[in-house]
Amino acid sequence: MVEIENKVAIVTGASSGIGASIAEELANKGVQVLLSGRNETRLKDVADHIRSKENATHIDLLTVDVTQQNDVARLVQYAKDKFGHVDILVNSAGQMLSSAISEGDVTAWDSMIDVNVKGTLYGINAVLPTFLQQSSGHIINIASISGFEVTKSSTIYSATKVAVHTITQGLEKELAKTGVRVTSISPGMVDTPLSGDTDWGGRKKLDPQNIAEAVVYALQQPSHVNVNEITVRPV
Repeated sequence: MVEIENKVAIVTGASSGIGASIAEELANKGVQVLLSGRNETRLKDVADHIRSKENATHIDLLTVDVTQQNDVARLVQYAKDKFGHVDILVNSAGQMLSSAISEGDVTAWDSMIDVNVKGTLYGINAVLPTFLQQSSGHIINIASISGFEVTKSSTIYSATKVAVHTITQGLEKELAKTGVRVTSISPGMVDTPLSGDTDWGGRKKLDPQNIAEAVVYALQQPSHVNVNEITVRPV
């Protein structure tokens, strides 16, 4: 495994759940982490928690709305100005709202499309020129098994996660031989505020830490190895 200590990572959706756990795990591995999200108070709480850990390295935060392209561009520029470079982007910001087409909740649909799809694309667009210029970098997109398995209540959410998966597949082909890697991670049901009280057929939900460890696994591969897709499910 390759050491990732002193790498610089941007993590969106880092104010809770999977994003917060990814940020903490990266910091524990010696990565310099820029946390981003819309809730400044929760971001500060996560940052303070990470800083309290013995092995945590430098942490910073920036309040950002991933649905706003200029905000995401500002995020990447802030990371470069603060740390001098950027090596990793984790697109973890996500929304899971009312998704059944028959419910007609167009506002919820628009919000999920803006966060899950556009937010991912805006992050990629903002960081990719830097990664291509330095011939290195790793983009990790958090998708979902809902992108593979659609239920009657997950239609629109599933569609957004299919989009994330497809974006990752296509981008991997576009970036072949550039030195820039891209990974899609599809969690099953994770015990986070996003999943709420959703029943998972009596199975224990995944811990956010399980997804964070998958991120680190992908990042620690040798530079010639591109782990394109990881699916993590409860037993």
